[in-house]
Amino acid sequence: MPLIIDNLSKHITLTPQEQELFLSKTEIRQYKAKTILLNAGEVCKTSYFVNSGVLRSFNINDNIVEHVLSFACTGWWISDMYSLLSQKPENLFIQVLEDAEVVLLSKENQEMLYQEIPKLERFFRILTENSLVAHQERLMDNLSLTAEERFEKFCNKHHDLIQKVPQKQIASYLGVTPEFFSKMKSKMLRK
Repeated sequence: MPLIIDNLSKHITLTPQEQELFLSKTEIRQYKAKTILLNAGEVCKTSYFVNSGVLRSFNINDNIVEHVLSFACTGWWISDMYSLLSQKPENLFIQVLEDAEVVLLSKENQEMLYQEIPKLERFFRILTENSLVAHQERLMDNLSLTAEERFEKFCNKHHDLIQKVPQKQIASYLGVTPEFFSKMKSKMLRK
């Protein structure tokens, strides 16, 4: 069974015919590391499901500093939610960090699938709610935890990403400079 169907089955049950219809509306693509799937200023028309590899979403501020919003590894979804839902341009990039196989679901096909398989609306509502909760938790962590505590939490929650993602991108995700991150990590390893 495809990984994406396993992912759907965490929240809904599709009949074999519904699975076939769903899969017929997706597209599987292979991407090399460093490929940009979405550029800032574009309208996001796709949700991405990672079969293998690692992706990230980020923006670049006026001082040309990258700010990592999220990572997605095998079994995760990623998109620019604001742009996808509003169909307006946003300032996020989505980039492949590690060679990846990705399932693409266009906004158009997703909307069509809602009509054909209404329980998919429930699945994507749950996904959106989980994303909202995760982003709220991250915001609260950034406001109330030290950098060391945020890193410990990141390691516990995303231990599979530690070896796959460059340290400077983890630093950006945590909201610290690469230099501070390196010193903090060394200090923590000595403990």
